Amino acid sequence: MKLLDREFYNRDTVIVAKELLGKVLVHEVNSQRISAKIVEAEAYMGVNDKAAHSYGGRRTARVEAMYGKPGTSYVFIIYGMYNCFNVVTREEGNPQAVLIRAAEPVEGLDIMAENRFKETYNQLTKSQIKGLTNGPGKLCGALLIDRSLNGEDLCGNKLYLEEGENEKFNIISSKRVGIDYAEEAKDYPWRFYIENNKYVSVK
Repeated sequence: MKLLDREFYNRDTVIVAKELLGKVLVHEVNSQRISAKIVEAEAYMGVNDKAAHSYGGRRTARVEAMYGKPGTSYVFIIYGMYNCFNVVTREEGNPQAVLIRAAEPVEGLDIMAENRFKETYNQLTKSQIKGLTNGPGKLCGALLIDRSLNGEDLCGNKLYLEEGENEKFNIISSKRVGIDYAEEAKDYPWRFYIENNKYVSVK
């Protein structure tokens, strides 16, 4: 499938968040592809967005990757243990990004199952199958995405995004998840997900 290019990412972050739905996130590990179709994403709009790590122009070692060129990764840790994968958008120096909240497994199912549950895919329960990638931390665990990939060029050949199948689906927009601290920004409808997909984290 066709690799997404730099121009795809260097656009309005809300548009990119919507258009990432249906795209395929690929991580090549030991010459094996682990991939999943993106089904849920949230836009974070930078210095004017109280929910964004870069709000007010904050620039620390943790958020530096957000200031990088479009089409790079921003990986951060929540609760001291879960990695979250973001796609950096807009021009370099404008710290906006899209959080990938959930995805549908495509390739490397046994690898994902081993990473998450120490089982083969066929040994998983229905609940475990749904729980492979239906949240940002779960997704990163299944695809082996951690802080070592922070700042990774998504236009390279290790961690990247591809065009998905040309399928039709409805996009639902809603408030973002887990940002009740963000005052009025908590109500912005910048979370987007594929309607009726079972891997969406929060309906």
